[in-house]
Amino acid sequence: MSVRAKFMCSGKEGTTVFFHTVFSEDIQSEDGRFTKATPWGELRMNVDNPNAAIQFEPGKMYYLDFSPAS
Repeated sequence: MSVRAKFMCSGKEGTTVFFHTVFSEDIQSEDGRFTKATPWGELRMNVDNPNAAIQFEPGKMYYLDFSPAS
């Protein structure tokens, strides 16, 4: 089992990165397909590693994959 969601980075404050799921009423677009088929919500995560933190840019989209942990 796995589920993929699509999130947009909505901002950064210090070491905290904020995300929200994408939304589109256009079901023909990728964003519209994610709107209908996957979870929605917000994500806030703390990233202490500066090299990892710079990977996340406000306004850019990211996939988040959920799969069972052993």
